[in-house]
Amino acid sequence: MTAVIVVHGGAWAIPDDLAKASVDGVKAAACEGFSMLKRGGSALDAVESAVKALEDNIVFNAGHGAALNMEGEVELDAIIMDGRTLACGAVSSVKNIANPVSLARAVMEKTHHIMLTSRGANLFAENIGVVTVPTDALVTEYERKEWEKHKNYVTGVMEDFNSQWAHDTVGAVALDCAGNVACATSTGGIRNKMVGRVGDSPIIGSGGYADNFSGAVSCTGHGESILKVTLARLILSHIEQGKSVADASQLSLRYMGDRVHGAGGAIVVSPSAQWAATFSSERMAWAAVEQDVLWYGLDPNEKLKEQLSQ
Repeated sequence: MTAVIVVHGGAWAIPDDLAKASVDGVKAAACEGFSMLKRGGSALDAVESAVKALEDNIVFNAGHGAALNMEGEVELDAIIMDGRTLACGAVSSVKNIANPVSLARAVMEKTHHIMLTSRGANLFAENIGVVTVPTDALVTEYERKEWEKHKNYVTGVMEDFNSQWAHDTVGAVALDCAGNVACATSTGGIRNKMVGRVGDSPIIGSGGYADNFSGAVSCTGHGESILKVTLARLILSHIEQGKSVADASQLSLRYMGDRVHGAGGAIVVSPSAQWAATFSSERMAWAAVEQDVLWYGLDPNEKLKEQLSQ
C-alpha cells in the first residue's frame, strides 16, 4: 500500500507577507508526517506529528500563534480520529496547552469518552501530566495587535474568510502502509469569538472524519457553515457514492457555498491512495507527500511538486 499524507494550514485570504511562511510550514509538516509513515508508523502517528508541527509554528492559528477570543484569551479545539476502529478523541475550549491534538489523542486512548471541554479537558491534562504553558507563550505580538484592531467580531460568512483577519485551522489526513486512514484537525478558532464558542474543528463529522471504508477528511473555513453541512461526512458520503476525492470535495464545498454562503477548504485521502486539497476561499496553504514526491500549493489550481531525496 502506498503511504500518503496531506496537510493544510487553513483556508482564508492569506496575505502575501504570510504566504511563503505558510507554504514552508505545511511542506515541513507534511515531510514530518511522511517520515513517520516511511519508518512504518501508523496513519494516526503521522497526522498527530504533522499537526503538532503546525501547532508549534506561530504562522498558524493553532497551539502557538492561536487567535484570541473577546476577552483576549486563547481557547483551543482539536480532534483526531482512527479510520480503522472509528475511535476518536477531541478537546474544545482548552487553555494553556501547546499541543491540543496530543491531548485529543489522550482522550481517545485513555478515557471512554470522545470529547472533553474547557475546565474538564484541562483537569484531564493535569491528571495525565501534560505540561501547561502560560497564555503569553502561545500568543504572538502580531495576534495581540490584530486583536486590538478587530475587537468587534461580526458574525459573517464568506466575507470573514475573504478578509485578512480570519485566520484559521490546521489539519492532516494520512494513509499508512497497512491501509489505515486517520485525520487530525486543530484550531485557535476565530479572532474575537465569544468566550466558549466552539466551531467545527473538534466536532466529529464536521472538522474531521476518518473511516477505512471511505477515507479521511480534515476541514477548514467558517466553522458555523461547516457544522451546518457536516462537511467532512458530506465529502465522504459523495466518495461512498462513487465520486472521486476531488469531485466529492468540490461538490461539498459548492453545496456549502450555495446553501449557507460559507467558504472553506478540505483535504482528503481515500483508502486507494487518491488524495485532494480543495478550497473555495481565496487561498489555502497545503502540502502532500506520496512516493517521495512533495506536492504543495497556495492559490486556486496551483499544484507544484518537488522530488524529495531518497
